This record gives sequence, structure tokens and C-alpha cells, in this order.
Amino acid sequence: MTVTETSKQTLSFRELEVGDPAPWFIQRTGSHPNFNFSNMGGFYVLLAFFVSAGDQAGQAALRFVEARRQQFDDKKLLFFGVSLDQRDESQGRVKDQIPGIRFFWDFDGSASREYGAIPLDAKLGQGQVPIARKWVLLDPMLRVRAVVPFQENGAEQAELGRLLDALPPLEEDAGVALQAPVLMLPRVFEPELCQELVALYEEHGGEESGFMREVDGKTVKLHDHSIKRRSDYLIEDEALRRRLNERIHRRLVTPIERAFQFKASRMERYNIACYESTSRGHFMPHRDNTTKGTAHRRFAVSVNLNDDFEGGELRFREFGPRWYRPPAGGALVFSCSILHEVAPMRRGKRYVFLPFLYDDAAAEIREANNKHLDESLTAYKKSD
Repeated sequence: MTVTETSKQTLSFRELEVGDPAPWFIQRTGSHPNFNFSNMGGFYVLLAFFVSAGDQAGQAALRFVEARRQQFDDKKLLFFGVSLDQRDESQGRVKDQIPGIRFFWDFDGSASREYGAIPLDAKLGQGQVPIARKWVLLDPMLRVRAVVPFQENGAEQAELGRLLDALPPLEEDAGVALQAPVLMLPRVFEPELCQELVALYEEHGGEESGFMREVDGKTVKLHDHSIKRRSDYLIEDEALRRRLNERIHRRLVTPIERAFQFKASRMERYNIACYESTSRGHFMPHRDNTTKGTAHRRFAVSVNLNDDFEGGELRFREFGPRWYRPPAGGALVFSCSILHEVAPMRRGKRYVFLPFLYDDAAAEIREANNKHLDESLTAYKKSD
């Protein structure tokens, strides 16, 4: 690939400004074939579109990062270098350094186009490609905090260093403590119903619960204990399903409509989930609607069925470090697009009812996306 520096005056580059939502993308890193950048919410993130480690500008940028190695700790600040040069990988010129330092192999230019490092219509591998090297600093909500273009001989690095040194604690980025946009509602299930559901799980036991990913254009279920450790029991009794549906309809639909101007009319999943301390049950940060097979999901509901456990709280780290735990019989309701995680269990078992809510318009989407489901997954019909 041949690159040329440009003033961008006559080319179609995407322009990011302070306050803009940062584009999400999925790209390969040295340690993950499909790294989902949207899961990096909750940290400050420094992106360097350095293009290549084989020239002076790229090398100067990498020296700056190495000199500040201790700041990139996977706790407050993360660094991602974005390379367009395949020799960076094949010759081992840059490598991930965990914690804190990772590199995207953006050899198709998809991320670089979104961030304005190359023109929107640039075709890599076809002659010279105009470039606009830059640093992009993001806040915990993955919004642009600063854009710092590269300058000759790394002259921009002094300004960039001052920006990094001045970053406040994550929870103070907005100037005030943030409340995640969630509903916490007590008294959704009565104690007798909670006990009935716990007993049902204990009678039948659960099966290991997976998570959905896009693989070669298909939504598939995967299992990885480093990402998720939980067991689920699927309720098959139709009378019990109707009782649960009635509780959700009577006690959640109206509050959700008042808070979010969304009227849920359909429910997905009748499962009792169990996070156990003996297996360190947990679920790493994720969003619930990122595949074609889950794109119809609008709101997630967590109804705790017991309270004699430790751990298992939920956190929405784009909105601060606070952990959320509804009381037994209470529900936590949140948009499926919000990044969330379940803390590792420390004692006992957490039993929880976990449906998704959506509406008739989303049901159309769900049925249309049947063609994107792996053959191991059950197709959906709106009439079901």
C-alpha cells in the first residue's frame, strides 16, 4: 500500500468533532478475530490512526505510547493503534501488550474510513491512498473528547500528553455522578411466585447458557466460560407461562411506556437463570441486540427471585461504576442497546427471570431475520 499525506481540502473525509458519538466497528486484533469496539464503553479510549509502523510518523506515535505505558492500564485508559499496513502484523512490528495496549488490523480500511483517516471512497491496494493521521480520544460513553491531527516530527504530542494527564476519574467525566437510564421496580413478582420458580429450577436443574455472535453472516450460539457462566431452565408449562406473561403485562408495561414512550406487546424467553458462586457465575460486558438474530430485542428485564446471595449485581459502566441489584421479586429494566455486565458471584446462588420485551414492529424484524439464523437455532413466526 502506498500512502500520501493530504490537506483533505478536495477529498471526501468523514469529519469527527468533539461531542460526536464515536463510530462502532468490528475488526481483527492480534488476540481476537472479531473485536467488537462497542464493548469498550466505560473507559477513556485513545485511538491512534498511525497507518504504519514502518515510517517515521508511525514510529514517533508508537514511541509516545510506549513512553506512557503505565497510563494504559485497562482500568481508566485504553490504547488502540489502527494499522493499515499488513507488514505491521506479518513482520511483528507491533503487538498487543495486555493490559491497555492493542492494535486493530484495519487492512480493509473500514475503521479508518469511519474516523476520517482515509477518504470514504478510498480503495486500499489500488495505488496511492491519501491519509490524515490522527489521534482520537473518547470518553466513557464512546463520544469524541478530542481529535488531534498528527504534525510533523510529532509536534502534536505535547498537547496530547496534556489531555491525557488532565483526564478526571471516570465517574467525574460528566461533572456529576450519572444514573444509568434504567428502571428499578419492586413488587413485580410476589414472594410465593418467586419461591415457586426457584423450586422449579431446583427440581429440573439448568443447562449451560450461551451467548449470540455473528459468524460468517449467521447468528450462532457460542459458549465461553471466560465471557459467560450461567445455567438456564426453560419453562415449558403453558399455564405458568401465561401467569408470568400476565405479571409482566400488568406490572411492567405501563411503567416502561411512561419512562421510555415504548409500549411492549411481546415477550421473548421464559427462562429461570441461575448464577452460582461455586462456578463464579458472571457475564462480561455486552449488548443484547448486536446480531441479526437479536436485533428485535428492545428491553431486557431482570427479575430477581431471591436475595440470599452476594455478587451477581449489574453494572452499566458507560454511566459510571455503580452496581444495581433489584430486591427479590423486583425488576431491573433497561434498553438492550446499553452495555451491561453481571458481576461474578461471591456467595450462594442468584435465581433470576430474564425475558426480553419487544413490539409488533420488532416482531416483523425478528421474522425477517430468520434467514440469518444458524441452522441450530429455531426460526420465529409472528403468530407463535
